[in-house]
Amino acid sequence: MPITERWLLPEGVGELLPAEAEQLERARRVLIDLFHSWGYKLVVPPLIEYLESLLTGVGTDLELQTFKFTDQLTGRLMGVRADITPQVARIAAHRIKRKGIVRLCYIGSVLHTLPQGLGGARNPIQVGAELYGHGGIESDLEVLRLALEALEKVGIKQAHLDLGHVGIFRDLVSQAGLSPEEEYTLFDALQRKAQDEMDLMLRNNGVGSKLRRMFTALTNLNGGNEVLAEAEQVLAGSGVEQALTTLKKVAVLADKYLPQVPIHFDLGELRGYRYHTGLVFAVYIPGRGQAVAQGGRYDDIGEVFGRAQPATGFSIDLKELVTLSGSISAPCQGIYAPWSEDPDFEQEVARLRQQGEQVVYGFPGTANGFEELDCNRELVLEKGQWQVTEIRKLRRG
Repeated sequence: MPITERWLLPEGVGELLPAEAEQLERARRVLIDLFHSWGYKLVVPPLIEYLESLLTGVGTDLELQTFKFTDQLTGRLMGVRADITPQVARIAAHRIKRKGIVRLCYIGSVLHTLPQGLGGARNPIQVGAELYGHGGIESDLEVLRLALEALEKVGIKQAHLDLGHVGIFRDLVSQAGLSPEEEYTLFDALQRKAQDEMDLMLRNNGVGSKLRRMFTALTNLNGGNEVLAEAEQVLAGSGVEQALTTLKKVAVLADKYLPQVPIHFDLGELRGYRYHTGLVFAVYIPGRGQAVAQGGRYDDIGEVFGRAQPATGFSIDLKELVTLSGSISAPCQGIYAPWSEDPDFEQEVARLRQQGEQVVYGFPGTANGFEELDCNRELVLEKGQWQVTEIRKLRRG
């Protein structure tokens, strides 16, 4: 069948037009400057890598999202990155190799085989920050604060923080003695909050009634600070005390450092379970079901690269933020410069551009309006000198 609509893009793949692209670039600059002010250094990993490096230690979810192809030079399998975080972990462990804390940030395009969520994009622009070398609650708090400040800087208001801890489910699975396949089945049922299905599966695997009740209780352990007190009672004697202690400490510190941010706990939310190892979080805004930022702890991912170390971080889809942050229309602020071969004219154009002004040539015989060119001023010759004047009424050029 001949292709007649050559302008069509693949489903879930989008592009940015000038107004959106300019807003994204402004947001990029703001965020990189913000990360720099906190001590995070920018890195730029490659778009493609050998598959075994790209997918090391990240579980099956990311593998399913990764486009794969054969390298024509070596015959080895390669992949287009679906997440930049593992690449930054490789850089921190193998390239930098610094003792103590390492703070890195990044921004770049990623590609997914399938959209994440209904109507989701397959080609996000991922921006984020990662902290290596510290396993305490203080670094978890730093990453949380930085993520929320990043959203605020690009115009995302009324953020709500959702907190969980994958260690709770991991510890219960270990006590139940489940195989990896059984663990995966239980995990899937938990995400769907299918209590009866969970209980039957655990019963068939010989798990005792007390531990079964703890697993099914995770589906209801969500809400405010009271959830943590309830969890201490429901999960007493299960060995998850350390994870609950971490969440309680986070709640206290968040109340101190983020008093304006509503916090919700969900002990059954295991986003990134096969990847994260401890505290996990997501940031939501009213009226949107998908998280606008997410992250958490993923200790020891660098071990396969020769350096195991604690790690925590977060990521954001910058393209999505451009859409969510409000109007994308920038005000007209350029200077319209009708074409002239006068040497003084060209000198004035150069001077204005050096001062940071946007100067747009107007060519003879064209019909662009000032609004189309984003110009609210005009360069005119008055009394032998080129002057910038306001355009009182926007008219055709």
